[in-house]
Amino acid sequence: MDLQKLATTLRILSADMIERAKSGHPGASLGMADIATVLWTKFLRFDALNPDWPNRDRVVFSNGHASPLMYAMLYMMGIKGIELDDLKNLRQLNSCTPGHPERGVTNGVDFSSGPLGQGLAGAVGMAMAERILNQRFGDNVINHKTYCFVGDGCLMEGISEEAISLAGLWNLKNLVVLWDNNQITIDGKTDIATKTDMQVRFMANGWNVLTCNGHDFDSIEKALTFAQRSKKPVLIDCKTTIGFGAPNKAGKSCVHGAPLGEDELQGLKKALGWELLPFEIPQDLLEQSRKIGVRHHDEFEKWQSAVSDDFNDIWQGKVYCSLNNLKQEFLNKGEALATRKSSQMVLETLLTQVANLIGGSADLGASNLTKTKVSQDIFPPKYQGNYLNYGVRELAMAGIANGLAAHGGLIPYTSTFFVFSDYMKPAIRLGSLMGLKQLYVLTHDSIGAGPDGPTHQPIEQLIGLRATPNLFVFRPADAIEVAETYETAMQETTPSVIVLTRQNVPVVREKIDENLTQKGAYVIKDVKGKRKLTLVATGSEVSLALKVAEKLPKTAVVSMPCWELFAKQSTEYQQTVLGDAPRVSIEAGSTFGWERWTGSDGLNIGLDSFGQSADGNLLFEHFGFSVEKIIERIEKWQKK
Repeated sequence: MDLQKLATTLRILSADMIERAKSGHPGASLGMADIATVLWTKFLRFDALNPDWPNRDRVVFSNGHASPLMYAMLYMMGIKGIELDDLKNLRQLNSCTPGHPERGVTNGVDFSSGPLGQGLAGAVGMAMAERILNQRFGDNVINHKTYCFVGDGCLMEGISEEAISLAGLWNLKNLVVLWDNNQITIDGKTDIATKTDMQVRFMANGWNVLTCNGHDFDSIEKALTFAQRSKKPVLIDCKTTIGFGAPNKAGKSCVHGAPLGEDELQGLKKALGWELLPFEIPQDLLEQSRKIGVRHHDEFEKWQSAVSDDFNDIWQGKVYCSLNNLKQEFLNKGEALATRKSSQMVLETLLTQVANLIGGSADLGASNLTKTKVSQDIFPPKYQGNYLNYGVRELAMAGIANGLAAHGGLIPYTSTFFVFSDYMKPAIRLGSLMGLKQLYVLTHDSIGAGPDGPTHQPIEQLIGLRATPNLFVFRPADAIEVAETYETAMQETTPSVIVLTRQNVPVVREKIDENLTQKGAYVIKDVKGKRKLTLVATGSEVSLALKVAEKLPKTAVVSMPCWELFAKQSTEYQQTVLGDAPRVSIEAGSTFGWERWTGSDGLNIGLDSFGQSADGNLLFEHFGFSVEKIIERIEKWQKK
């Protein structure tokens, strides 16, 4: 294999793709082509015929704007499902070559990236998943590396510090980060914004740090060879030139985020000795590359024939769990519990039944109650267990959990106070975009959090997360709805947010013969004959709504633990639940969006201001969440 010829081809393909699209980021693709060439041809274990092989090496482009380089390489290696026409359709509608890499859209893409630093956190999660599964199933089943390309911007983002700190603590020797150190960002040289010594920073976090010339194949190979036997995570500082080969733009910020332009593109081709037409590829090089793409095929087949049924079951996402006995216990005892407490009881049961369920908290396990009697800490040199201590790192926790889920074979749950979901939001959004099955267990769901005050009392977080596509947001009313929520979330294939109370709530359900939560909303109290009013509530306010309904004639109550699931039900079911009578929503959070269910003439009782510091029960009374004050508001509204 002529490495220089392949690197040049990758550069030209990337530049042609971007020029044809009239949009894109040529700088990183041109700068990293030599590194990618050495990695794919000499080190990367993958099978082009089976791009989803569980024991393949993972590759994440945290600097996802370099996607043209990735797509060009995947095509050259013969990854099935990627054709030359796909390269020509970079950034076009419905193409499998979007502007930034998307898991599930392009074969061979392991992680959706683009928001800088998120890919690095995801790579840490993938490396951790490999260590956990390796501990359980052995080297013959799972034993691979995760490679992550990062740019200067990735390392500036705060999530990178959180992620590399944990990677060092967890001693992820199977993680290799390739830093495209070109000292350029969009606004100019990096020294206008940072003087951090990145090598010292990584070493301080327990990493091995190497340096190489990012345009010298021997230097790159030497660094990657060392990385194979490292006992720590590895950062390779690859000194590169952004836009390498572009005669007038190389080394300048202007080459980062715009097509080269026809004159500069022709100058690039001349400088690299390229004489072929756009998207024309030397046939001998393509044939050699395709052979590299299948060089591990025999290894894949040997692996496939030896892997156990137990592993196949967890990899395929088969979940066997039953919470019927626990639900019956909740019903029989009728004990008022904080939903965070009933959640802990549910988790304890699930952890004994679902071997690939693993959890963790951002230093709030004792408050979130996400650590149970059967939780075992995962910590090197052993990775056996089911609980990760993330420390006070909400954003990296969520980003790492994306990697745990994207790797495959594990179902992660993460937890913190609900108000701190704001720290997690970029990663929650990315997890939703990828459709990754995982649970976000978020407690202290309202002003009921009490004396910690408005900084810790969520108001707008519910509607913010409900607005996120492909994400289920649950706010269960009692212990039985909590159990039903987990049952439902464990069967879904996308992420779920479970929002839980600090304060005790009574058991409001009377039957457990059907999982009603999975319908999103249901009538928990109906009336005989025609309704005069329908109260719709979530969480702790369901029990309040039931008390209000006792004082008002012909008033039905609807529990709506999940907007998104209710929206998926038939129009007929929705109408049956909501009825024709005027509707009132009751929820201790922002009223924004409730008109979707109550209509333009409905009454929405909520909280559109920040809270205060006081006992939670006192705050509910103060802000109007009492039977008397709600009836007063309803009667005033009805007189209009």
